[in-house]
Amino acid sequence: MAALELRQQLKLSQQLIMTPQLQQAIKLLQLSRLELLETINQELETNPLLEETQEEIVQGDESVTAEPLKADEPFESVEITEKIREDFDWEGYLDEYSSGSPVVVETDPNQEWASYDHRLTLPDTLEDHLVWQLRLSDVTESEKQIGALIIGNLDKDGYLDATIEEIAQMGEVSTKEVESVLEKIQLLDPLGVGARDLRECLLIQAKVLYPDNELLHQIIDQHLHYLETKNYQALVRTLKKTPQEVKAAIDIILQLDPRPGSAYNEESVEYISPDVYVVKVDDEFVIVLNEDGMPKLRVSSYYKEALSEDAVLPADAKDYIQNKLRSAAWLIKSIHQRQRTLYKVAQSILKLQSDFFEKGVAYLRPMVLRDVAEDVGMHESTISRVTSNKYMHTPHGIFELKYFFNSSINSVLGEAVASESVKERIRQIIREEDSKKPYSDQEIVEILKKENVNIARRTVAKYREMLNILPSSKRRSSFWES
Repeated sequence: MAALELRQQLKLSQQLIMTPQLQQAIKLLQLSRLELLETINQELETNPLLEETQEEIVQGDESVTAEPLKADEPFESVEITEKIREDFDWEGYLDEYSSGSPVVVETDPNQEWASYDHRLTLPDTLEDHLVWQLRLSDVTESEKQIGALIIGNLDKDGYLDATIEEIAQMGEVSTKEVESVLEKIQLLDPLGVGARDLRECLLIQAKVLYPDNELLHQIIDQHLHYLETKNYQALVRTLKKTPQEVKAAIDIILQLDPRPGSAYNEESVEYISPDVYVVKVDDEFVIVLNEDGMPKLRVSSYYKEALSEDAVLPADAKDYIQNKLRSAAWLIKSIHQRQRTLYKVAQSILKLQSDFFEKGVAYLRPMVLRDVAEDVGMHESTISRVTSNKYMHTPHGIFELKYFFNSSINSVLGEAVASESVKERIRQIIREEDSKKPYSDQEIVEILKKENVNIARRTVAKYREMLNILPSSKRRSSFWES
């Protein structure tokens, strides 16, 4: 058995350690425009050496200062004053020159008005709307509690997301009581809310809105599967009715709401602010970075003078100012570096995808991160960060920068075709097809093969699903339209 031995060894190795400044630069690189604005505002609040200026910024050796204004003649500010009579009729002025919107005039200076944020209202949710109706209904307190449990278990489309037994167990009541309250809730507005499946939802609406249409009730209750597959011919044979009668009932079904609760769950629209604009000027595309609202930063001259040799400051105060000075200068340099990198990447995308900007999505060519990385002389990870959460405004719409990077599909002639252009071509083929005889996935494969695009049927099916396009059996028009 070997004895344990303690030794000392000298080992030389290299290790990459990310400094806090480098981590900050990488973080700024992958931030979206709105996130960058938020980060800059936070730094302005925490770092007293950072100042915001409205003048153009140029980068110096140690800090960033504002560029002096240049003009042929000295510009002098002119103060404009206007005297207003004390007896001026403001109310009459507003009545005469105001636009169509009403004007509120405060006649009592001592009257307190609610602030603007206190006058804003939020739209009612589905739960609020149903609870409000339930409270105004002729129900007992026990039924209100059961109704609150039922309403609390509705999903965003208004369907009941729990069983009768589960609700009865939660409320410690019988299933018969829950069924009774559920029937009352299903008749509230929006009609059909509280249903357990699509059949029940449509049937509730049909019985209330069309109580005498027995054919309509029968189709929804027993033959809804024929509508899902658009097998209208079998539906006519089963019901032993004329095509005109069946079509009239189906037209009513198409007007019913399969998701009654969705109207109260509309999400707010999120507007995209592009980071880069690509515009065509005199037959040439020009790249413009969106710097609207971007603060122009500089280092405060007051604190820089405090670090001069003549200034008398405690050692800890000088250290604090020096650290904040380095942090401010590095932040400004990192922002400038981010903008330059974003411009280079956008310039490279414009060069490599020139056919897209000229002709549209159908001419998008295959491109990977390595192509842009080699073109601008950067690492692929840097390209990935700078294209994350950033958008480009083009003549054909607003696209995320990552949209331009897509895989390739081999053509019959051996050339590569971008997957996004193939998706666009599939959309065009289906849009131009005959609704009476829609193309199957295999027929689309044959059409693409004639256009020198070699693609498998399952790939067409996958792209079609990604485009939210139904299969050919569900795209076919009704047989009575033939």
